[in-house]
Parts: sequence; structure tokens; C-alpha cells
Amino acid sequence: MIAVLRIALRALRRNVLRSFLTMLGIIVGIAAVIVGVSMGAGAKAEVDKRIAGMGQNLLTVMSGNMSRGGVRGGFGMAPNLTVADYDAIRREISGISAVSPEARVGGAQVAVGNQNSMVQVSGVSAEYLTARSWALRSGDNFSEQDVRNANKVCLIGATTAKTLFGENVDPVGQIIRIKNAPFTIVGWLEAKGSGSFGQDQDDIVLVPYTSVMKRLSGDTKFRSLFVQADSPAGIADVQEQLTSLLRQRHQIPEGRDDDFMVRTQQETSDFFNANNRIMTILISFFAGISLVVGGIGIMNIMLVSVTERTREIGIRLAVGARGRDVLSQFLTEAVLLSVLGGGLGIATGFWLAPLLTKYFEFPTLISNSSVIMAFSVSAVIGIVFGFFPALKAARLDPIDALRYE
Repeated sequence: MIAVLRIALRALRRNVLRSFLTMLGIIVGIAAVIVGVSMGAGAKAEVDKRIAGMGQNLLTVMSGNMSRGGVRGGFGMAPNLTVADYDAIRREISGISAVSPEARVGGAQVAVGNQNSMVQVSGVSAEYLTARSWALRSGDNFSEQDVRNANKVCLIGATTAKTLFGENVDPVGQIIRIKNAPFTIVGWLEAKGSGSFGQDQDDIVLVPYTSVMKRLSGDTKFRSLFVQADSPAGIADVQEQLTSLLRQRHQIPEGRDDDFMVRTQQETSDFFNANNRIMTILISFFAGISLVVGGIGIMNIMLVSVTERTREIGIRLAVGARGRDVLSQFLTEAVLLSVLGGGLGIATGFWLAPLLTKYFEFPTLISNSSVIMAFSVSAVIGIVFGFFPALKAARLDPIDALRYE
């Protein structure tokens, strides 16, 4: 076997440029497979990280999906979750550890001194930080009494605090104005990073939902509710209880669509990862075409090699070589071409994937399985596309081969 490999390497070294150009299709295809799979894995890991950052065992109840005048609105377009719904969930749903509504004041102007910024202001309950697994950098959370009394207190996000007060300045105790209403900062939130839609979760101010309804927006309904289950095993049961309770409270008859949606973190993750899977499949498809083209190139060059070495094959057969010896020799050369191309393709993929992250900020994650798969595919291509030229060489008649000019 070692002698066969040595002869194969010597045959490839006779024309290094031709050998490299033959491998080029395999190199491009394997590199595309590595990069494509790493992009899909990186995007999935990033989505899962952001979804996990929303909180543990979290279910999101979104209002909307209403039809008016023949026009059907999406979830969240028509707020229809009430304070009574929120109270009923807290009172009647078992297996939960925290519940919080969310009443948003989109694009509210928040100011302190001569600094001001357009910030998302959300009205939540005292259990919001527990539901979202959100820690405080300093200060304290507002209390249930603050919520009941609609007190003018708030929690401030890391980005908002930096914008209004500067780098690493503790804002607790400071007073900010939200739509010209003064609110005292009682807590400074830890940085949480980007959300599932890529938004900055830290550019936010949290106030009691009652304060939003009575002092800022005048709304009486919520767009969403956050519910935290006691454990991952209880998520499905909590989801079923929520759906049943809200259908009953909203008086939705049997056979009619819900006017809300209860979505788990896993469902949210699957929703976003569906696009990633499509992207990975498309890249892999075009990479597969490149691999097929590369395989055809190997077959073509091996047929040329058989023609060029016809007399050499005839001499080998004449001195006692068997057909299977010739078959194995040319098949080894084809597999060697493909495997070398696969190795260079893997190296190229390892080089390109970090560049995507560095220059285009696209998350990539190279897995061992993708490398093994790529290397195996390159070997299979060598066998499949090298077999016919090797078989042609093995079936040459020694006398005709010796006469070949």
C-alpha cells in the first residue's frame, strides 16, 4: 500500500499546476461546506443565547391577531390583555414562579439636566426581573406597594444610564423626567446585550405598569405578559393552562382562533432558527454543486492521465501486474487528489469562517462533525469519480497498450 501511495504521489508531482487546478473545485466546495455549516451553527448559537437571555422557563403571552373591517392584524397590533387577565393568571395558574405584564411607551423622551434621549419605557410588575432573570448592578427593585400606588420610581438600563449620566456613573437616587414627569431611579440594571430581534435590551427604563397607565400613556391594556414556569418540565402544562384560561376569559367559542398567542422559548428559538436552516441548506446545495463539478474535473483529468500513460500501463500488465493492481493504482491517485483537495478546503474554511466574524460580525461556529463530514465527502468523491477512469485503465489490453503511440 505504501508503494502504491508513493507512486501516486510521484504521478501527481509530475504536473503540480494541473493537479492543483483539478483539486480547486473540491477545495471550493469543501470550504463552502465548512463555512456554510459554521454560519448556520453560529447563528443558531447566537439565537439560543439571546433567547436564553430573555429568562429561564419563560412563556410570552402576546395579544392581538384581531380582525377589523376585513383587515387582520398581527400579534401585538391590538392590545387586548387586561389587568383582570393578569390578576387571574396570578390567582389561577399553578406551576409558575413569576408573572409580569408589559405596557410599553415607545420612543418616550427621557431627560436629566441638559441630556435627553429617546428610550423605550416599559411598565412592568415587581416580578419582572425574576421572570426575565435580570440582575441589578446597584440599588433595589421597586416594590408591590410602588405598583399599587403608581409611584414615580424606575429602574434604568445600562445603555440609558451611560447616555444620560456617563460611563460607570451610578445613577441610583437620581431623578429623570419621562415625558416631563419626574421619576426617581431606584435600581441600575446589569447589562443584558442584544435581544432576539437584535435590539439593545439595555436602552430601557422600567417603571411600575400602573405608573405607565395612569401617568404616561393612559392605556388600560397590555400588549404582552411574561410568565415564568417553576421548571422546564412544567412549561407545556403552564402553556395549556394559560391558553384555556384566556380563551375562557375572552369568551372565544369552540372553533374560533385565539386573539392571543402563548409562545415558549423553544418555539421562539425554532421560529428564528428556521431561517438559519434554510440559509444553511442553500449554501450546502451550492457547495454540493461545486463538489460535483470538482469530481467531474477529477474524472476528466484521470481519463487524460490514463491516455497519457497507456504504454506505462501496458508494460505493467506485460510484466505480471493484474488488472486489479492497475485499478487500485489509479483509484488511489483519484482519492489522493480528492483528499488533498478536501484537506486544503478544510484549511480554507477554518481561515474564512473567523474572517466573517471579524469583518462582517456574522457569528460562526465550526463543529467537529462538519469537518469529519467534509473530509468523508471528499474521499467518497475521489472513489466515485475516480472509479471509471481506473476501471478503464485496468481493462486495457496489454498488447494494444504497448502499441499505443
